Amino acid sequence: MTHPSPLVRRLRDLADAVPAILLATMFLCFIVQVFMRYVINSPVGWTVEVCVIAWLWILLWGQSVSAEEGDEIRFDIVYGSVRPETRRWFRMIFSVLLVGIYAWSLPALWDFVTFMKIQETAYLDIGFNWVYSIALVFSVVSILRYLWIFRNALTGRDTGLSTAEEIGLEEFSE
Repeated sequence: MTHPSPLVRRLRDLADAVPAILLATMFLCFIVQVFMRYVINSPVGWTVEVCVIAWLWILLWGQSVSAEEGDEIRFDIVYGSVRPETRRWFRMIFSVLLVGIYAWSLPALWDFVTFMKIQETAYLDIGFNWVYSIALVFSVVSILRYLWIFRNALTGRDTGLSTAEEIGLEEFSE
């Protein structure tokens, strides 16, 4: 197994920091909202807006950019009970299906995101095209991720981690 270069590791660390920073921002906004509502008795709405936008970005950024295939939680009764060669075929088939779905929906998603520039958020006046631009990142990165999974499955380079034994959790599978 090759080790990533220092640049790749640094970029990975930065990508992983984005959801953490957004979660910290959500927490600070929550504290500000509680303070303003219950101490100052003057609630503010922008904190809710920041929390909703941050949550959307955490979910889509985290799943597409930060998460790795081994991080995903799956209900894999069928997948875990078949031979490794069959699992490889499953990964190839599902990769093709997911790439097809994301690629097919990408033009409509682009139209939606670019159309949303006509509307802004209520408190912060951020264009909704910026708010929803993360959906484009999610789709493009997901397409690239599943093309990579397909390539690795096709060439036999991946392990297809899913069973407890393969990821070192054999003591939990008894």
